[in-house]
Amino acid sequence: MISNPILIVDDEVEMRIAMSETLKHCGYPVELSHNAIDALKKYKENDYSMVITDMTMPKRSGLELLKDIKRLDSAKPVIMATAYATVETAVEAMKHGAFDYIKKPIDFDSFLFLVERALAFKGHTGSMVPLEGEPKPVKGRVTETSKEIVTQNQEMLNLLDVAQNIAKSKATVLIQSESGTGKELLAHYIHDHSERAGKPFVAVNCAALPDTLLESELFGYKKGAFTGANQDHRGKFEQAHTGTILLDEISEMALPLQAKLLRVLQEHEIDKVGGKEPIQVDVRVVATTNRGMLEMVESGKFREDLYFRLNVIPLALPALRERMDDLPVLVEHFLDKHSRLNKRERPTVSPETMAILRDYRWRGNVRELENVVERALLLCDGKEIKPHNLLMHSQMGKQSINQDLARATTSQPTSEGAEEIPESKDSALGIEVGMSMKEAEKKLIFETLRETGGNRTKAAKILGISIRTLRNKLNEYRAEGEDIEVEAEN
Repeated sequence: MISNPILIVDDEVEMRIAMSETLKHCGYPVELSHNAIDALKKYKENDYSMVITDMTMPKRSGLELLKDIKRLDSAKPVIMATAYATVETAVEAMKHGAFDYIKKPIDFDSFLFLVERALAFKGHTGSMVPLEGEPKPVKGRVTETSKEIVTQNQEMLNLLDVAQNIAKSKATVLIQSESGTGKELLAHYIHDHSERAGKPFVAVNCAALPDTLLESELFGYKKGAFTGANQDHRGKFEQAHTGTILLDEISEMALPLQAKLLRVLQEHEIDKVGGKEPIQVDVRVVATTNRGMLEMVESGKFREDLYFRLNVIPLALPALRERMDDLPVLVEHFLDKHSRLNKRERPTVSPETMAILRDYRWRGNVRELENVVERALLLCDGKEIKPHNLLMHSQMGKQSINQDLARATTSQPTSEGAEEIPESKDSALGIEVGMSMKEAEKKLIFETLRETGGNRTKAAKILGISIRTLRNKLNEYRAEGEDIEVEAEN
C-alpha cells in the first residue's frame, strides 16, 4: 500500500467525498482540494502518489492544473474526471500527459481499477523510466530464447526497460501499435522476464476465427456440447494455466464474447462450452491491437469495463518510421537470419540500396522490412543487394514500383547523375522497360517460385501476399495458358 496520499480535486463536495470514501475504504490515504489554484499550492508543498482532478472547474480548469503538475513532475500520474467525456477531450488530456480519464457519473469499480492501474504503472521501483544515474543499456540487440527484439533506438530501449519492470507484476497489459511493429515479440519479452518464464505462452488471434469457434478455442468445450464434439477439449486459457495468454487483435472480438472475457478477468475462472462447473485459471493476459481503442469504446464497439480491465498497463511500440536509426541494424539482422535459413551466402547492401530503404515509408513496419530483405536476398547475385533487387510493392515518395522495375533492367544514370547501375545477369528477371505491370508481376512471381523450389507458402511470404492471393494468381495464369506446374512445382 502507498504511503503518500492521493490528491482529489473537484469543485463538487459530493463528488470529492464519494471518491475520498471509496479510496479510504480500500486503505488509500487521501487529501482533498476544492479548486485547481488550491490544489497546485498543496501539490507544491506535499508529495502525492497521484492526482485525480475534475476537468471543468471555475477559475482554473483541470486541464490547466494537469499542465502545471506535468511541468513540476512529468512522471506524476494524473487521472482526469469529466461529465463531458469525448474522444477529443480524452486525447487533449492525454496529449498533455494525463494517465487516463474517467466519465461522470463515476462507476466506482472502474474508478478503483483505474487508480490501481495508475499506481501499478509507477512500477516496483516507483518509476517506469530509468532513473538518473542508473546504467542504461548499451547493447542494440536483446535476445530471448528464439525470439529477438533488435534495436539501438533509445525510445525502444526505454520501452524495454518499462516492459521488464512491469513483467514482475500480474497486471494485464494492452499493447496498442501499428501492424508489423512487433507486438507479439514484446509480449514474449514480458513473459520471458516474468516469474512465469518457462511456463506456457499461448497466443490466440482473435480476428482469425468466427465468434462461435473463438469461444470454443478460448474456453474449451465438453464432450457432446455440439455436433462434432466427440471428446473434451482444453481451451487456450486452460493451456496457458500458470503462464501467459496473448490475445492478439483483441479489438476484433465480438461484444457477447467480450462479456465472457470480462468475467474471466474478474473471477479468474472459465466456463467451458457445455460445461456445468467453472474452472479456476491462473493466467497473465497480454492483449494487442492496431486500432484506436478509445474510439471503439466511444462508438460502442468495445466494452468500456473490459477496456479498463485490459488497459492496466498500456504500452505502445513506435512505428519503424519513428525509429529509423534502427534500420541498418534490422537490415543486418534479417540478412544474417535469412542467409542462414536459406543457406545462402550473405550479401552486402549497396549505399544506394540503403538510401532507398531509408526513404521508404514502411507502412508495414518491421514485418514489411523483413519481407523486403528476404526477397532481395533471394533475387540478388549473392554478393551485393542493389536497388533493383528490392522490388517494393507500394509507392516510395515519388518513386513507384514501375520506376524500380525500370531501374532493374536499364543502365541509365539517375536523375541526379549518379553512377550507372549495371544489369546483373544473375538477377535479371526478364522485365523490360514498357512492360505492363501485370506482366512484370507475373515474371516476379515465377522467379520467386523458382528461387523457393516451387514452395508456394514461402514464395507468398517473400512476395508479401497471402497464399490465397498467390493461388488465385496462379489459377489466373493457368487459365491464360501458362504451364503452372512447371513454374511452381510442389
